[in-house]
Amino acid sequence: MADRRFLDLNPPTRLLLGSGPSNPEPRVLRALGMPLIGQFDPAFTAIMDEVSELSRRAFRTENRRAFPVSGSSRSGLEAALASLIEPGDRVIVGNFGRFGDLFCDIARRYGAEVDDVAVEWGQIVEPDQIVRRLRDRGAKIVAIVHADTSTGIVQPLAEIGAACREHDALLVVDAVLSLGGCQVETDAWDVDVSISGLQKCLGGPSGMAPLTYNARAEAAMHARRATPATNYLDLLQLQAYWGPDRLNHHTAPTSMVYALREALRIVDEEGLEARWERHRQANDALVAGLEAMGLSLFGDRAHKAPMITLVTVPGGVDEAGVRRQLLEEHGIEIMAAFGALNGKVWRIGLMGYNARLQNAITVLAALEHVLPAHGFAVAPGEGVKAARAYAQQALASPSPA
Repeated sequence: MADRRFLDLNPPTRLLLGSGPSNPEPRVLRALGMPLIGQFDPAFTAIMDEVSELSRRAFRTENRRAFPVSGSSRSGLEAALASLIEPGDRVIVGNFGRFGDLFCDIARRYGAEVDDVAVEWGQIVEPDQIVRRLRDRGAKIVAIVHADTSTGIVQPLAEIGAACREHDALLVVDAVLSLGGCQVETDAWDVDVSISGLQKCLGGPSGMAPLTYNARAEAAMHARRATPATNYLDLLQLQAYWGPDRLNHHTAPTSMVYALREALRIVDEEGLEARWERHRQANDALVAGLEAMGLSLFGDRAHKAPMITLVTVPGGVDEAGVRRQLLEEHGIEIMAAFGALNGKVWRIGLMGYNARLQNAITVLAALEHVLPAHGFAVAPGEGVKAARAYAQQALASPSPA
């Protein structure tokens, strides 16, 4: 093999305004560089306890069990289903996007009988659709995404949670996108298991999946006839590791635990309501600018997610070419779409640390520069002007606390 000299690692600096990951909080990046200590060092187990308490606050729950799975957000989703499902269990999936499809896939892999309640992308699953399925046939689990990055839609959950209690089903919720970016009420909405990820509105890098579950879900795990078909993702073993027993299950990624602890501390310090409002205002400013430029949004506006915006690609415009030019000339990443929406929409996210007016203005200014080169005429400055006008109005008339 020919000699090859590897240079110092020097990835480019990007403004990550896609569907995630988002640019982490600088304080979270600093936490990643803190000294390593052993996983059973009292100083580290104290940090683990803090992560659990901060997770409860973020999820708005009094659950005893609140800790992360060491892995990306998908590891948390799979851990929840793998720890609950036994072959033949009936699982209803409320499916309104790519990550509803993922719930179906994971559930089937663990032997579930899946009832896929799928709706057109861009719409919510009407709660009554789930209620009828529960009433008519029942289920062990209802799995649904709270906010789906593939469609930019937020799903109402309270009515579904109440129905799950009435019909003795467990409600498992993907809150990967929503936690820290919009209202998530684990206890008030009767959510039995809620799973999130570090890399979106929590403001960290990917690699940890905080989750929480209540006594109903834990009892279902203990009631299994056989152990789960996974060791690493077995929540009963993981809770023993994160709990006072300190089961020697795996070696936690110490630096990532630091990062999660700092991200959750920042969320707690800012306050959930203030953080939700910051996301809403930044994204509303972005929307004002996009519409002033003559662009249209995709999906049901009444249920639009307040941290990601799907923009319909104008006819005749090279969707990938616009994204490529934004990246090469402006260092800005926005995302393409999945499945039937691929090539038809752009996904622009203002999440976590990036949920700021300055980033809305930055991407609008870049689009005003790039779009005319791809055949879409834009009046110079109109998008930025509209975003600034929205922001000034919002500052003059703040939302009530």
